[in-house]
Amino acid sequence: MSDLPRKAVTRTAKLAALPLGFAGRATWGLGKRIGGKSAELVGRELQQRTAEQLFKVLGELKGGAMKFGQAMSVFESALPEEVAGPYRAALTKLQEAAPPMPTRTVHSVLAERLGEDWHDLFLEFEDKPAAAASIGQVHRAVWHDGREVAVKVQYPGAGEALLSDLNQLSRFARLLGPLIPGMDIKPLIAELRDRVSEELDYALEAQAQRAHAEEFADDPDVLVPAVVHQCEQVLVTEWIDGIPLSEVITDGTQEQRDRAGQLLARFLFSGPSRTGLLHADPHPGNFRLLPDDPEDAENPGGKGGWRLGVLDFGTVDRLPGGLPATIGDSLRMTLDGDAEAVYDLLREEGFVKESIELDPDAVLDYLLPIIEPAQADEFTFTRGWMRSQAARIADPRSPAHQLGKQLNLPPAYLLIHRVTLSTIGVLCQLGATVRLRDELEEWLPGFVLDDEQTLAEEDSAAGA
Repeated sequence: MSDLPRKAVTRTAKLAALPLGFAGRATWGLGKRIGGKSAELVGRELQQRTAEQLFKVLGELKGGAMKFGQAMSVFESALPEEVAGPYRAALTKLQEAAPPMPTRTVHSVLAERLGEDWHDLFLEFEDKPAAAASIGQVHRAVWHDGREVAVKVQYPGAGEALLSDLNQLSRFARLLGPLIPGMDIKPLIAELRDRVSEELDYALEAQAQRAHAEEFADDPDVLVPAVVHQCEQVLVTEWIDGIPLSEVITDGTQEQRDRAGQLLARFLFSGPSRTGLLHADPHPGNFRLLPDDPEDAENPGGKGGWRLGVLDFGTVDRLPGGLPATIGDSLRMTLDGDAEAVYDLLREEGFVKESIELDPDAVLDYLLPIIEPAQADEFTFTRGWMRSQAARIADPRSPAHQLGKQLNLPPAYLLIHRVTLSTIGVLCQLGATVRLRDELEEWLPGFVLDDEQTLAEEDSAAGA
């Protein structure tokens, strides 16, 4: 693959072949079962073949197809362990690499956007990309002032490709549904499509990254690289080393996993409170684990602490007041077992439509297992726990499935919901033990009542 396929006909043909391939494999599987193979064994083979074809096509196409693959990747924890292997391998490749743009194309974009003498801006520039993502790739370089930098170059035609892919994927979203139990694929694709223009706008990305870099400049736990230069199709930021979170997932020590998980949760909940922005692309390729002591970079068993490096601010949710207090309020009330109060709040916020009547106790029973990590002082996120939650919600025979179908997700909460689920998916991939409650108490509005709110609630209860 030498370049980003931009012609709609080419991309549509590749994507349209996916459901045909799925159908063909289903027929092949039926033949195998008729021939005497067990359904379980055939199921595994089908999953493996499907994974190989799906993510080979997504990775080659980049654009919206790869974006969708990355969004899906954090949910592989929900798959049964016996079929998760092929997905895990294919998805990890999506998170960290993709076929590169030809060097001539990269140089052409840089010349057009930075000027014909663009080489003068750099002391060094590596033509081989250090990383590739859904709409651009990153080159390592040295800026003219001596700083090591990451130069993100957008693929020509990325916007057209992004929209074409997501439109095509939405047409057979139902076929993709079984990939991740309990997850409705169509709204995910629609939300990715709605944010295309933001993701393509490097000026907006630079603005969001600057806000985070300034806020976290002296933070002992989180490092956000500063923006060095930005123009259309090109974004230059300071370079950071570190262990990609995908490597921590596969090979990290338990200490590294726990530290990465704690810092990921801290960043998720503290970011909106501190910057008014929510980093909305929490797949492992966007995070690094960095040692406090640079010498520990060569000695992973070193005694120093670890910080979380955060990359890619192309997708953010703008939350000027931080995360909505409704989330903290409903979590607190659920943990307190106050079914009526939770139900009233969910109805008021539009999670339960006016035309729907539900049993408040049933809603509480639906929510409690999901928020189990917030109940304990510390919680170990595991793939098994994630699978149990997915199975509970995906099984059409379960009360949770029936109730979940009647709940509504207001548009204002769509991205917050996906980011939270995605982060939990990554925590389960890490197998991290996290003091989640500490982060909620520190950063989530409404989760802890102040004295004035407590008195007001007590007065209200007394009046009732």
